[in-house]
Amino acid sequence: MKVLVTGGAGFIGSNFVSQFVSGKYPEIDRVIVLDKLTYAGKLENLSDALKDPRVSFVQGDICDFSLVTKIVTEVNAIVNFAAESHVDRSIESASEFIRTNVLGTQTLLESARIHKIEKFLQVSTDEVYGSISSGSWKEDSPLLPNSPYSASKAGADLLVRSYHVTHNLKTIITRCSNNYGPRQYPEKLIPLFVTQLLKGEKVPVYGTGSNIRDWLHVEDHCLGIYIALTKGASGEIYNIGGGVELTNLELTKSILTLMSLPLERIEYVGDRLGHDFRYSVDWSKIQKLGYSPEKDFTQELNQTVRWFTENSLFKKK
Repeated sequence: MKVLVTGGAGFIGSNFVSQFVSGKYPEIDRVIVLDKLTYAGKLENLSDALKDPRVSFVQGDICDFSLVTKIVTEVNAIVNFAAESHVDRSIESASEFIRTNVLGTQTLLESARIHKIEKFLQVSTDEVYGSISSGSWKEDSPLLPNSPYSASKAGADLLVRSYHVTHNLKTIITRCSNNYGPRQYPEKLIPLFVTQLLKGEKVPVYGTGSNIRDWLHVEDHCLGIYIALTKGASGEIYNIGGGVELTNLELTKSILTLMSLPLERIEYVGDRLGHDFRYSVDWSKIQKLGYSPEKDFTQELNQTVRWFTENSLFKKK
């Protein structure tokens, strides 16, 4: 299988490529990475992977139809990681989220339709479901997004569905919970808090810190994507969860403990606009395909905090 990996220089996409290079995805023969290299996409994330002759890189925009169409002729599958993904940024300005997440996905879908791509996998998010006070979302739960970011991802998911139904394009959608791990861009909660603490600053916790998230190691997420790509059925949706639910305050306290810092380093701030209280996905469907999280959260959180602490880019100066 020859795969176009869009957004492959970002946090999750580059991990997927690295796992391929390490030999964990035997059904993939070649990878072409397409990435615009915006603020969150860095070529350094692919520095080792690009030494492998089976991996090539193209800098470009998924909204560029002529470029995308040219690349698509060289592959038979697409995995779309490319997205604007930070909720706070989408609240400040939603236009780039609509452009990349909706128009960009449609551009990829149209190219895939024209060239009869065998598999199109859309990497989505649990946030498209909205908030759930108890229980967990199943794949057929209604889409009730509450932020411009999640709305743009929901729109993309619906486009993917429409191309499957209307054009018989072989599509799969995966929806993951909150990712974490080394090299994540430091605007997300864990790397943001670690880097703030390294600089001697307090960490901002929204509201009372009672909002709940399910945490998924990036390598487990990528494993789930590979399983869905190779074993999933066309037209299906698969939730990918980590099975570790924590309040934001519980997670913050764990980070402080790992860094041997006092609770006084927490600063409670006004709540985010439209802040979803709880996310939780039922991932029993993909479990039937052989998926199960392999990473131990406590161990991997420790490793993630250590990585950001030891990386010279983030050390306190």
